[in-house]
This record gives sequence, C-alpha cells and structure tokens, in this order.
Amino acid sequence: MAKKKGNRVQVILECTEHKESGMPGTSRYITTKNRKNTPGRLELKKYNPILKKYTLHREIK
Repeated sequence: MAKKKGNRVQVILECTEHKESGMPGTSRYITTKNRKNTPGRLELKKYNPILKKYTLHREIK
C-alpha cells in the first residue's frame, strides 16, 4: 500500500531582526503549512526571547 503524499509540510521560521542585529544566537520556530494554499514563503510575527519582543519571522529553506 503506497503512502499518499500530503500538502502539509514542516517549515522553519527564523527571526529577521535578530539576524540583522549581529547578536549571537538565533530565534527559530518549527511549524507546518499547507503547500497548496500558501505556495510562497510564510511570514509570521512571533516572540523572540533574546530580544524580548515580537518580531517578524520568515520561512527559511
């Protein structure tokens, strides 16, 4: 029995502000998205514990 390939994939979100600041460490989150509904890169506002504020997190490959 063959396994059906789903549209839902796991993606990693990385903080854009932290990357630009040059501070050590990174803020990353793992989530899932529907490949069919969201073909582009995912962008969400998530909490960055190092900067202690909500920042824009962008999907990385």
